[in-house]
Amino acid sequence: MEKLTPPIRKLVEALGFELYDIVYEKREEGPVLSVLIDHESGIDIDDCVKVSEAVSNYLDETDPIAESYSLEVTSAGAERPLRNHDEIRRAVGKTIYLETFDQQHEGTLLSLDEERLTLLSTNRQKVMILLAEVTLIRLAVKL
Repeated sequence: MEKLTPPIRKLVEALGFELYDIVYEKREEGPVLSVLIDHESGIDIDDCVKVSEAVSNYLDETDPIAESYSLEVTSAGAERPLRNHDEIRRAVGKTIYLETFDQQHEGTLLSLDEERLTLLSTNRQKVMILLAEVTLIRLAVKL
C-alpha cells in the first residue's frame, strides 16, 4: 500500500478531498481495497462516486495489484479516530471524545499545543489534558 498511497492521494486531493487512509484486506467476499476520504463539509455518495471513478481508472491503467479485488470508496466516518497531531489540530472547534488512563471526556476541542489540549466539556468546564495521557481520541457526533 505504500506505493499506492502517493498517487491515490494526489488523485483524491486533485478532486478537492483529503485521503484519510487506504486499507487492503481479505474479506469473506474476497479482497477489498478501501479508500477512505474526508472533506471539511462532509462526504456524500456523489463524492464517493467521483473519487471511485478516478481511482478505478488509475488502478486499471497501472494494475498494481496482481489478484482480483473490489474497490470501495467511503467516508472516513463521523467518529473516526484522530491518529496524529495534525489530525487533532484540524479538529479544533469540533466535538471530540477522548480517554486518558483514568478518565473519559467529551466536548469541544478549544486548542492544542505540542504538549496539551484544552477541551470545553459537555458540562461547560474547561479541561486541560496532557497529550501524553491520551489513550484514545476521536471525533464525536454532537447530539
